[in-house]
Amino acid sequence: MDERDLHPDPLRQFESWFREARDATPFPESMALATADPSGAPSVRMVLLKGFDGRGFVFHTNYGSRKGKEATANPRAALLFYWRELGRQVRVEGTVDRTSREDSETYYRTRPVGARLSAWASPQSRPVRDRAELEARVDDARAKFGDDPPLPEEWGGLRVVPSAYEFWVHDDDRLHDRFRYERDRDGWRIQRLGP
Repeated sequence: MDERDLHPDPLRQFESWFREARDATPFPESMALATADPSGAPSVRMVLLKGFDGRGFVFHTNYGSRKGKEATANPRAALLFYWRELGRQVRVEGTVDRTSREDSETYYRTRPVGARLSAWASPQSRPVRDRAELEARVDDARAKFGDDPPLPEEWGGLRVVPSAYEFWVHDDDRLHDRFRYERDRDGWRIQRLGP
């Protein structure tokens, strides 16, 4: 891969690769999300990309979860998309902010009823006694809200606002192609990195 193959705007480059990934892999929206607590101790987990545009990359969660708390206390994160079938990965680094309540509500309403009830029932990232406790909490939420549970106060979207991107292409000889985009005053600066 040559720098001339890259779009000068990393979002446009991501859109192109994401379109190709949708045709090549079963879950192109799967991404690893890395956050850190205030002391810098990192944690990583898989989440699902729910949207991206010029404002950033959005996923949804319980704000009281570990990732939600870390993103609030230390609002920086990194994302990793890995599309094995294409031999490609994309890294995104940036700051984190919450989406609007309206945006969170719009997405929440697209979720199946069971997933909306689970958002009410799960004390995400906190200990529970057993599966029966979780199921009882879902039953309680269904009894309270029926099949139209509202958006919980502690649940919504988080957006990673990119300050850097990295695009990586696999090479069997480990001479991978890596290109990093970083923001500067004039837009985006692209550098080739050693593999």
